[in-house]
Amino acid sequence: MVMLEQSCFLMAGREMATNSPKNLYILSFTLVVVTLGFGMVMPIFPFMITGMGGSGDEYGWLIALAAFTQLIFSPLWGNISDRIGRKPVLLIGMVGTGLTLVIFGIATRLWMLFVGRALSGLLASAVMPAAMAYIGDCTSEEERGGGIGKLGGAAALGIILGPGVGGLLAGDSLTLPFFIAAGLTLLSCIFIFAMLPESHNTALINPESMKMKVIDLGELWRALYSPIGILLIMAFIVSFGATNFQAIFGLYAMQKFDFNAQQVGVILMVVGLVSAVIQGTLTGPLAKRFGEMSIIKVSFFTNALGFLVLLLANSYTTVLLTTGVYILSHTLLRPAVQSLTSRKAAMGQGVAMGMNNAFISLGQIAGPIWAGYVFDVNMNLPYLSGAVILLAGFVVSLVKVRETKTSDISKISEVG
Repeated sequence: MVMLEQSCFLMAGREMATNSPKNLYILSFTLVVVTLGFGMVMPIFPFMITGMGGSGDEYGWLIALAAFTQLIFSPLWGNISDRIGRKPVLLIGMVGTGLTLVIFGIATRLWMLFVGRALSGLLASAVMPAAMAYIGDCTSEEERGGGIGKLGGAAALGIILGPGVGGLLAGDSLTLPFFIAAGLTLLSCIFIFAMLPESHNTALINPESMKMKVIDLGELWRALYSPIGILLIMAFIVSFGATNFQAIFGLYAMQKFDFNAQQVGVILMVVGLVSAVIQGTLTGPLAKRFGEMSIIKVSFFTNALGFLVLLLANSYTTVLLTTGVYILSHTLLRPAVQSLTSRKAAMGQGVAMGMNNAFISLGQIAGPIWAGYVFDVNMNLPYLSGAVILLAGFVVSLVKVRETKTSDISKISEVG
């Protein structure tokens, strides 16, 4: 009887998703709003931090804090949504996002920015796993990839537009963008509460399968000794290098070139647009033509070169051009590493990609912290040190990684 009820519930959910694209629109709008808020802070925070008496180290910790809290709490929110339903978790995440934005808008002290950033990682991290789980509840396996892809596109749109929108709106007031984004968050909450039906029947969940999952540092350490350990190190290096570039860029551009928030925002928006275009048009064809390892080797080298060339830029135009050199290679590098990791994981693909994401998150935490501290020593050091670590990745790709048969490294399924 329970199985019949569960089957009927799932069939109803799938029919609801098929016949009502409204649900997908609401979830897409929600993710755009969340990621828009994340993107908006990048051109604004440097000016707020320095205006409150902070420097590079505070800025680095502030950027890293959200990545750290997301790493810890994002898996937990996915589990909580299994327990209490997707809709309540989505509402919690959006209310938390709005509260975070308001705190940023009224902040007058550094500690207020840190409180807001911690809440952002803690509560806003509930939205993505709950939204993805909602799609999983309501679609067939054939439709699921398309639904998840649309949500991923919505999230990417917010990340791309966020810096530009934030910089543009910050022309008259640094805090105005946060209040506008908070208003959009409130609108999203209204849509979710009034128009989005629950997709998950919590009454049919087996309590034994609902154990809370937290990050296991021992598991991460053991993964380094697995057959894809080198690829995980590469994932960390790629992420570390990217956050060295992006996290500190606003502070670097402000102090070296005297750029304003609008100029910083436009550059970061161009970075996002170029990345999206390249990833959508070139990544697949180039991987088929040359293979992941060739792309990894060339991209590591040109990524490091992009860091060094940026140091030679002396105007707004040359900064845009040199940033393009960096983002071209970086956009090809990250999916190549992920693809090779997945392809070589054989029966342990789920485990391997989970490890890959964990090491990317660790890079997103370590990168801003390092960049912030060395920026206070010399503003060029984040990019010089970033070039060094990317060159190290290039050397590793030449010496350590071999194109081996998938069957030779299927032991990854035993990790964890």
